[in-house]
Amino acid sequence: MIDMEIYKLNRNILCIDLKSFYASVECALRGLDPFTTPLVVADSGRGGGSIVLAVTPYLKSKGIPSRCRIFEIPKDLDIIFAKPRMQSYLEYSSKVIEVYLEFISDEDLYIYSVDEAFLDVTSYLKLYDVSAEELARRILKRIEEKLKLYATCGIGPNMLMAKLALDIESKKAKEFIAKWTYEDIPSKLWEVEPLSKMWGIGSRMEANLNALGLYKIGDIAAYDVKKLKKIYGVLGEELFYHTHGIDLSMIKDKQTLRGKPKSFGVGQVLFRNYNADEILTIILEMTDDVTRRMRIGKKKTRTISLSIGYSKEYHSGFSRQVTLEQPTHNESVIYKTCLEIFDAFYEGFPIRTVSIGLSNLTDNKTYQYSIFEDALALDKEYQLQATLDQIKNKFGKNSATRLVSELEHSTAKMRNKQIGGHNV
Repeated sequence: MIDMEIYKLNRNILCIDLKSFYASVECALRGLDPFTTPLVVADSGRGGGSIVLAVTPYLKSKGIPSRCRIFEIPKDLDIIFAKPRMQSYLEYSSKVIEVYLEFISDEDLYIYSVDEAFLDVTSYLKLYDVSAEELARRILKRIEEKLKLYATCGIGPNMLMAKLALDIESKKAKEFIAKWTYEDIPSKLWEVEPLSKMWGIGSRMEANLNALGLYKIGDIAAYDVKKLKKIYGVLGEELFYHTHGIDLSMIKDKQTLRGKPKSFGVGQVLFRNYNADEILTIILEMTDDVTRRMRIGKKKTRTISLSIGYSKEYHSGFSRQVTLEQPTHNESVIYKTCLEIFDAFYEGFPIRTVSIGLSNLTDNKTYQYSIFEDALALDKEYQLQATLDQIKNKFGKNSATRLVSELEHSTAKMRNKQIGGHNV
């Protein structure tokens, strides 16, 4: 019998999520109420296939999902289309962080994403002479007063439980605040189904667990942890403990990971179907982008992955990776590897998404050339790439581009004017 008590943290953690963040920022900028306004964040000028980045809480209440295509939105709604402005969203995100720092210090704050953060308020409750719920209420009120944005909050004794309280209960709770304790796990977590409603369980893992006869979170909690570990390794064991509310993560530990990427990646959704010849241009441009970022980070990669998604009617694609014998930051080597993957697995269908990932990183140190490589040529190519990096850093990414970027199907010059693939 496992003694869970020895693993239980007893902190006061807030997990705060900004409601429909992009759409709410657009409403704030226009002086509109997101709970009564039918606003969609999407570039309608790109056609009905354009992706919707966010919808207001009002539209969510009408059953409109936050991620869909424009053509999937009912035509009878008087929709306000807001062209994405990523720079504005990042600025508002920074302002929200400033609000958090009015109440706690930086060392007790972990930014999980542009619209979500964890706050360890344990040492502040006595200082302010308030409960965790009251402090959460004050922070959410301050965000609303200062920025006209609305947020939800989960409270728990550790980061996991705060996140579960946020995801599962807070959005329907009074004042959008929900607090969970370890005693709440059987009644609030174990009855949850499908399994993918729990943070950390994706659709593929859900299908695998269903195959074991596990359909509710409580089924996993009652399962033999040794069997889960045998099947899924350390992840299976961690999942078992998570279903009991156990998480030993600390915000201070999370902060040590800041600024140290474990991988570099780039991806894009194309706004029409691309064929094999056209996609090679896109792969080349994306290789330029991701390797430039890796060089700036003074890293090299050994593992290169390419993912291709076909047009919607084909419902498939492929994702494969190759691990090199030697780490590299050379664009030609990485591009050639991507082409080898593409040639080996492409099935000839129209392409709608593409992404490249560089992982298994090492520091940019001395390179041991093999007898099959032209060391002088590789050194000259690297010097050229480094010079181009300097030009782009000083004058902008579009100051030096490949000739193929002038082709009609190229996307590099357009994306270089954007943040995260969207207008600034």
